[in-house]
Amino acid sequence: MKEINKQSGKQSPLISGKSRSYAEVVEFLDTNWAAKSSSKKFSCMKKLNQAFNNVAKKIRTVLVNGTNGKSLTINFASQLLQAEKLTVGTFYAPHIMMYNERISINNETISNKVFTELANEVLTTAQTEGIEPTSHEVLTMIALLYFDKNNVGAALLEVNEGGVYDATNVCDATIAAITRVTEDDESKTAETLKAMLGIVKNGTHVVSADQSKANLQTMVQVTEEKNGQWSMPIRKLAQLKYPFEQLHGRSAALAERIAYTFVNDVLKKDSVATSGTLLSKQKGQRGRPTLEAKRASELNPRKTVEQFWRETTSTLTGRFQLLEKEKPSVLLDNASNLDSFKNLLLGIRLLHYRRPIKGLVLIVGNDNPSLDHTEFLKLLRYFFKKTSGQVIFSPVKTIAGDKGSKSWNVEKLTNDAKSMKIKARSSKSFKEAFGNAQKIVDERYGLVAVAGCTSILADYWNYKGIKKV
Repeated sequence: MKEINKQSGKQSPLISGKSRSYAEVVEFLDTNWAAKSSSKKFSCMKKLNQAFNNVAKKIRTVLVNGTNGKSLTINFASQLLQAEKLTVGTFYAPHIMMYNERISINNETISNKVFTELANEVLTTAQTEGIEPTSHEVLTMIALLYFDKNNVGAALLEVNEGGVYDATNVCDATIAAITRVTEDDESKTAETLKAMLGIVKNGTHVVSADQSKANLQTMVQVTEEKNGQWSMPIRKLAQLKYPFEQLHGRSAALAERIAYTFVNDVLKKDSVATSGTLLSKQKGQRGRPTLEAKRASELNPRKTVEQFWRETTSTLTGRFQLLEKEKPSVLLDNASNLDSFKNLLLGIRLLHYRRPIKGLVLIVGNDNPSLDHTEFLKLLRYFFKKTSGQVIFSPVKTIAGDKGSKSWNVEKLTNDAKSMKIKARSSKSFKEAFGNAQKIVDERYGLVAVAGCTSILADYWNYKGIKKV
């Protein structure tokens, strides 16, 4: 494990026969992140899977890849599959406060006790077999073991990086979902897409919410080359409550396609029936229904997908969340690239249409080295021409396991923003930034938006004294 994240510190070795506490497991994970995925790391993951009797092959898995919207798509798909009475495991990346946040079953996060037990099982086996896993491989195996031990009917896993060499690709995905593929440098988009499609295997159903014709053509081509099964791309938004339809309607529509395909193609093929009726195809009935059937239908009307979306929570705790009970209201979003920032700014405008905002401050902290600062400031300049408000740039410290490198130079960014006629200021810490924002906006009708990366969301929850989200 030579390629370790520079911000991780000294690598924590595997110690023979040692049972680690929860804190010691966290220390190991904090210090064993690889700089990037590789064939060597993936070979290690395959050996680890073999040591656990190929547990990855025992679980029906859905791998979700893409540039933006992966976590939200998984969250929506999980809710849909649970409505079909399935037990659903989810594996997110990255976490905000605790590693446990990455792993849940039916939206219940894995406990510290079980997490620690499984981590020790993985680390002890790795030491016995002479395997040196990185943190992502350990976490992926913890998730798979947890799902297997609890007999989940479906497991939804977020692909952390790339595709073909990501640890999650040890699974034979029944469905591969691509949310959308964008690069700040458009010349790299085709290369990025082909890497993401590394999760497609023989028989894999491939679905996507991407709208680029060029990207979709590439997906069709790769799917055919790998003997996968291509589904038509998403055309319509799911009918979420306003304003979330415009923000997350495409992720929800992709989640609906994932769940529908899983219920009607994957489970049907495996001769597994579900007791739910939200998505499963109903057998046709010849002739008029009996009086008993009519009464049963009236007493227990079938719930529609449209009703489901009207009742569904359209935010994702900790990652995208609108805290309207706070004074002032707080909007959290882990947007970190140009495409996701555009969506965030659209969301603020939609909120403003729903109720007038009296005072708006956007607190931004970012550690994405590939983000074009000039293009980002152009987005802000256009936004603030239409919507009154200002931005505060805050430094951040990258969370272990996140893709970021180092915080922006907030002083330079503030000066650049001011030169573009953007009302901006810098802060030395998130606490200072949030305190200044509270002074600027109206307590009852104002809005403070916190965005830019996972790390700044962690800063917010730490500031509020919350230890887990």
